[in-house]
Amino acid sequence: MPHATPKGLRRLAFGGDYNPEQWPEEVWREDVTLMREAGVNLVSLGIFSWSKLEPRRGEFDFGWLDRIIELLHAADIRVDLATPTVVPPAWFYREHPEALPVSRDGTRLAFGSRGAICHSSPAYQEAVARVVRALGERYGDHPAVAMWHVHNEYGVPVLECYCDVSAADFRRWLRARYTTLDAVNAAWGTTFWGQAYGDWEEIQPPRLTPTVANPAHRLDFARFASDSAIANFRRERELLRELSPGTPVTTNFMVSPTQCDTMDYWAFGQEVDLVTNDHYLVAEEDRNHINLAMAADLSRSVGEGRPWLLLEHSTSGVNWQRRGIAKRPGEMARNSLAHVARGSEGALFFQWRASRFGAEKFHSAMVPHAGTDSRIWREVVQLGADLDQLAEVWGSRTVADVGLVWDWQSWWAQKLEWRPSEELDTRERAESYYAALFDRHLTVDFVPPEGDLSRYPLVVVPALYLATAAAGEELRRYVAGGGTLLVSYFSGIVDEHDAVHAGPHPGALRDVLGLTVEEFQPLHAGRTVRLTGPEGAELTADTWAETVVCRGAEPVWHYTDGPAAGGPAVTRHRLGEGTAWYVSARLGRADLDAVLARALADAGLPEQDELPRDLEVVRRRGEHGEYLFAINHTEADCALPLGQPGRELLTGERAADKLVVPAGGVRVVRLDS
Repeated sequence: MPHATPKGLRRLAFGGDYNPEQWPEEVWREDVTLMREAGVNLVSLGIFSWSKLEPRRGEFDFGWLDRIIELLHAADIRVDLATPTVVPPAWFYREHPEALPVSRDGTRLAFGSRGAICHSSPAYQEAVARVVRALGERYGDHPAVAMWHVHNEYGVPVLECYCDVSAADFRRWLRARYTTLDAVNAAWGTTFWGQAYGDWEEIQPPRLTPTVANPAHRLDFARFASDSAIANFRRERELLRELSPGTPVTTNFMVSPTQCDTMDYWAFGQEVDLVTNDHYLVAEEDRNHINLAMAADLSRSVGEGRPWLLLEHSTSGVNWQRRGIAKRPGEMARNSLAHVARGSEGALFFQWRASRFGAEKFHSAMVPHAGTDSRIWREVVQLGADLDQLAEVWGSRTVADVGLVWDWQSWWAQKLEWRPSEELDTRERAESYYAALFDRHLTVDFVPPEGDLSRYPLVVVPALYLATAAAGEELRRYVAGGGTLLVSYFSGIVDEHDAVHAGPHPGALRDVLGLTVEEFQPLHAGRTVRLTGPEGAELTADTWAETVVCRGAEPVWHYTDGPAAGGPAVTRHRLGEGTAWYVSARLGRADLDAVLARALADAGLPEQDELPRDLEVVRRRGEHGEYLFAINHTEADCALPLGQPGRELLTGERAADKLVVPAGGVRVVRLDS
């Protein structure tokens, strides 16, 4: 897949969602003047404007959109032009109430918000084709259009629809996937609880049932829902490629596990010309910059390491979170430049001007309700200037140290009911292992389970409940070839149909780990167990333990007490030229570091203990050189050893052997070659 970029933009993008339809036209000229003052060069336009563009079926009003695009074009501001297909107009639902989605309990959701869409609806698909074709024909060759923005945040707030139209579409999807009904019955294990199907028409979406529904049925329906949304994206994309050849087509993802859990972004990433992402800081979370870093690394990884684009984040508070906590002075710049460090080709916000009405009127904006005599506006203007100073970074790529295996489908499967413990949490383990790597100043690439692991000295598998035989073989081959693998508990358990692999746990990972798990040992609420390891080093775990039998692996830590007392807790297996580690208990982030340190030593990765924990250090590398981003999330100045001199791009100063990064500040050094 080539590296697509917004047409006409050869520097870092800066701007945000612009919704001129919310404002009288006399405000538009003021907006464009302020955009130029702030250094804005790209805005997203028309995302929620279907009812204004097509006020009645087949009747289009483009006059207002023509006028605002011309104003922006005259000011040399590029347009990320949206198809407004996330919010069909009220007249559409009056004509086609069947296009409204139905929830799992049979409730048909109502118009009056956004994203009220049955993706299987023929009426919706027909209306989408009409409005997209009209937009493409009118603006397909407009010089202001830098890229096409299809829909908005697929999968948010709702994706699955359980109506009869979706049921028929689901059956078509199953026929394409399995061919025969016998294959469906085998994949779903319908001999359990007498669920066998004798006719395709008997299969329905996994609506509410008296007790737990068939988990394989639910897993396939989640796949179907994701595929249906991607298919609708693909339909729009193909129309736009026909009418606007050469203009990149994308949509804004929400890849952070804290924000969207319904889309398979490994699949979706293959469909867009440029990966873009929306990210909203979890304001209440301690050290929330780690979640930001994780989302940025995941965005880059979905695009196979190519530069991507942050299409939305917030200047300050977010009103749909429990508490719209304001960002502290300097935090907006740290957030924005952390995304850039991890591969984004700029920083855009939701939204340009704060709304006076609607559900997000208390969401922060580039132009806040307080106006331009405000801290937020001054920081926006400074950020625009800083991004301009970093223009040469454009096109370079982030350098990663470690691979971390992540899979949305495995997450979907593990979240279903009746697992061995309700406290098993894919996201929590991924975040904990990621945080441990972050604290070691290691940059992470996320990798799909069957992806190429060969370039990473260390690969971490924090939670891979669903692992195919092919994924297990890929991990075995990686270790045998000299790699170091670190795997957490409850991984490798089931296959792609949520069926337990034949034989002892951990199924697909038995051979690479050199062990079997005789019994899961979930702990009582509030209970902990102790682990004793090399030189008497003690660790503490909660929630989960296992009875592990070594079959080639060697114990490194043992359980001191608890239901698995005396047995192996953390193991190390030499296989071929490499090593595989297994952690059978839930360790907290601090204790996890002790195990990680030994895996890093096996992988030959250097320790960086001299750096403060919350000094974020990331490298990008490109044709103009290597860039070191240093982002100080602490309240004290930090000294960063450079190893080689360079020029700091934000201040223009020379940097010698050490770089001082001010408290709460950011520095970017182009290292001398």
